Amino acid sequence: MFVAVAGFLSGILSGMGIGGGMILIPALTIFCGAGQHAAQTVNLFYFIPTSAAALAVHLRDKNIALRPALKMAAAGLLFALAGAWLASAVSDAWLRRAFGVFIGVFGIREIYLGLRRKDGPSAHGRGK
Repeated sequence: MFVAVAGFLSGILSGMGIGGGMILIPALTIFCGAGQHAAQTVNLFYFIPTSAAALAVHLRDKNIALRPALKMAAAGLLFALAGAWLASAVSDAWLRRAFGVFIGVFGIREIYLGLRRKDGPSAHGRGK
């Protein structure tokens, strides 16, 4: 049951473009006993269909500036290879700590930005 809930929450976040790994990876490591490398690998496989579904919806709604997105995707592919090489070269413990720091910094940043925003949703979002 817990795995279905984690999949549901991860899917929602992935559809929003946030990335479900922030839910999926801790769920796999903490509650399912997976190692960090295994959890991040599962997350990568999980990302393929969820990102394809989200991409289809965002393309349909014309939410994507295609030229910059393609440039970013090319750079992302190159650096994903470098990141995968780096991740395979470090221990599970180091990778877990690095992921924890990333989640912590990201969370603090989001809280800070949320507290600074006084006028509701961003002018860049749909809640104009």
